Amino acid sequence: MRKHSTVLVVLAAAAALGACKDKGKESAQRAQANVTALVAMSQRDVEEVQRGLPEGAKRMASLVEKREPLEPPAVRQRLQKTQREVPDLNLAKSTFFALADEKGVAVRNNLEVDTMAGQNLVQIFPALAKALGGAYVETNGAFPGAAGPQGPDRDWIAAAPIPRADGTVGGVLLTGWTYRRFAYHLQEQLKHDLGDELLKAKDTGKLPILYVALFDKSGVYAANQTPQVNEKALEGEKLFDKTSGGAVQSAITITDREFGYAAARALKLGPEVGIVVLRSEI
Repeated sequence: MRKHSTVLVVLAAAAALGACKDKGKESAQRAQANVTALVAMSQRDVEEVQRGLPEGAKRMASLVEKREPLEPPAVRQRLQKTQREVPDLNLAKSTFFALADEKGVAVRNNLEVDTMAGQNLVQIFPALAKALGGAYVETNGAFPGAAGPQGPDRDWIAAAPIPRADGTVGGVLLTGWTYRRFAYHLQEQLKHDLGDELLKAKDTGKLPILYVALFDKSGVYAANQTPQVNEKALEGEKLFDKTSGGAVQSAITITDREFGYAAARALKLGPEVGIVVLRSEI
């Protein structure tokens, strides 16, 4: 009788383990559809900047035409006006807009507190030298400074030359976002879209647990307030290496909860940048 009970316990445990694995696999499959949608969304977000920033640079031209010292308050005011008046820039997911002079030194950004002013942006992001040469450019890197509460971060930056009438470059208009802030934007949009799907289907079910992060060869950068254990678990998956040949998905256990993740490169954000969705069904 005792032997029979032991067999039943073992079988029940095996069945539970199989159910967990199936649940993680289901989450991974659904995360694959989610990450595909977010890669497409990130492409549209970058294209807004690609269309809007050169137009914004033209509107900033009068500031640099006279070759006179630029007054930071006037620069900030013009940046805010330009963002409002160029539709694509008004929609852009940017966390800042800034003007740099013809040497690549930041004059002012549009934020109330400006930690960029006086920094040589070309030294921090060498690819921005192309903008000083007259070309639109996008690059990835990191502003110097202490790490935030979530940990280190990275930046996506775009720059457009500000032309003078004589054809020279009088300065550079820049914009961009941090990886963590962009991950948060994608995460919240995904939750919103999935919620809409439930409403349309008149489904009373709950949204899954969702986390979104960006990654590159330097690490994983999750949206703020993501549990550190989740970010560490994703780092352990070596997503940059695994996605070198295409999108990947897998089940994963984090603190006794079954998750599934899917990851894919998002080439519009940079050749080495990807997006990962971590998902668990409720």
